[in-house]
Amino acid sequence: MGSRIPNPVTLVPELAQVAGALRKAGANGSVPQTTIGLIHLRTGQLIGNTYAALRNAAALREAGESQERIAAVATWWDAPYFTDAERAALELAEAVLQPSTWGERVSDELYTEVARHYDDKAIATLALVIGQAGFWGAFALIGKPVPGVGPAEQWT
Repeated sequence: MGSRIPNPVTLVPELAQVAGALRKAGANGSVPQTTIGLIHLRTGQLIGNTYAALRNAAALREAGESQERIAAVATWWDAPYFTDAERAALELAEAVLQPSTWGERVSDELYTEVARHYDDKAIATLALVIGQAGFWGAFALIGKPVPGVGPAEQWT
């Protein structure tokens, strides 16, 4: 049993180049890799995809993150494990990725809070990282890869 679709890179070879460029751009040093990993994990949770959530949690573990921080991403707003900058980034990711029933998704107040912690380059990088997470989220939701099975085993 594997993904509903074959390996997307074999179907659209240009995808490898796009993925590499996104990864490189996001790793420009303006946002800590840990914060990027937290955003990716939260995105997997928000889109409701177990494969993405498990894959991103595993990446955070491999990077040395504690189990408490990884588990608490789902309830970051009241968990004591995150810095104010990480909280701002997670709130920004949620605002972008979830519909708002009460108005603007990224309010001026939220932008001001994010800007307290990140300069313009980092904010642009956060936008890229959130977009990258959504980009891969579409493949996870449509392709429905099997949780716990790596890409090499899924797409043979």
